[in-house]
Amino acid sequence: MKHNAFYQKILANNKAWVQKKLAINPDYFQRLSEKQCPPVLWIGCSDSRVPANEIIGADPGDVFVHRNIANMIVHSDMNMLSVLDYAVNILKVTNIIVCGHYGCGGILAAMKNESFGLMDNWIRHIKTVYRLHHQELDQIEQEDLRFNRFVELNVQEQVYDLAKTSIVQHAWSCNQELSIHGWVYGLNSGYVTDLEVNVTSNADLDEVYQLRFKKI
Repeated sequence: MKHNAFYQKILANNKAWVQKKLAINPDYFQRLSEKQCPPVLWIGCSDSRVPANEIIGADPGDVFVHRNIANMIVHSDMNMLSVLDYAVNILKVTNIIVCGHYGCGGILAAMKNESFGLMDNWIRHIKTVYRLHHQELDQIEQEDLRFNRFVELNVQEQVYDLAKTSIVQHAWSCNQELSIHGWVYGLNSGYVTDLEVNVTSNADLDEVYQLRFKKI
């Protein structure tokens, strides 16, 4: 089977990258294979233009990553929950970053009434964020500004939804160091904006969401 030029190119790129790393440190991959101790869990969008490690200048092994459309925290998503559980309870990450990005296609789709097929079921979770903040968003007449604000509010809600999970709250109940932060990445600038949405304990949540764990 003949592969296209791009496929051949990325295979060649891999070989060149390996040789470059080995030239700097012959033990690079051996050391990397022994253990991972990333201090950060990154929950971001699947968009191909938002590479987690590259954006923050991190090396392989520095960032544990989960990505989905519009960087959503859906409490029935076993993929996300499994990643979160492993990151918090096994890897003992100290920071979780929820990073959205301006120009997010998932957010834009949630602003419309058009059907996108199967994806509608995922987008519905994003629409719920719009419903929660519709009074603020509907007052923004300029569509691109409303779009950007929706991206920011979605990140904010995902930070708090992450803090509501039993995984995160149990870690806090055990006095584990763990902070959650909300960022937005600018595709046209390369910079991240810290939304200053930071949660470090369930005291930052409404009381109804604050779990109490039985001491064993």
